[in-house]
Amino acid sequence: MPTLRITSYPKSRAFYVDGLGFSIDWEHRFEPHLPVFMQVSRDDMAFFLTEHAGDCPPGGLIHLYVADVDKWFEEFLARGVPVREPPNEGLPSLRSMSIVDPDGNRIQFHTRLQGWQR
Repeated sequence: MPTLRITSYPKSRAFYVDGLGFSIDWEHRFEPHLPVFMQVSRDDMAFFLTEHAGDCPPGGLIHLYVADVDKWFEEFLARGVPVREPPNEGLPSLRSMSIVDPDGNRIQFHTRLQGWQR
């Protein structure tokens, strides 16, 4: 399961839930004042977000495949999410865009172009 390091629960919650439209599936803290470990999901995609410094460093990268990256782009613009790289066909057989979360983690959204073969 991909895991991204976050440093501020309130900022990350706003970004992933309010901005990107993900849902929080669950959260875990050993005590109320301690760092959070949580899972977010949308459609058939899920990944972990962690405030635990030992889990991984900030600045990670995940790739998510979606049915229509252009629709996601329009949704993000409407929600005020800054898009680092708008949809383009810079990668073979893919239409892709890139965003960066408040901790510098990069999220690449991809749609496979028609005619793509495995």
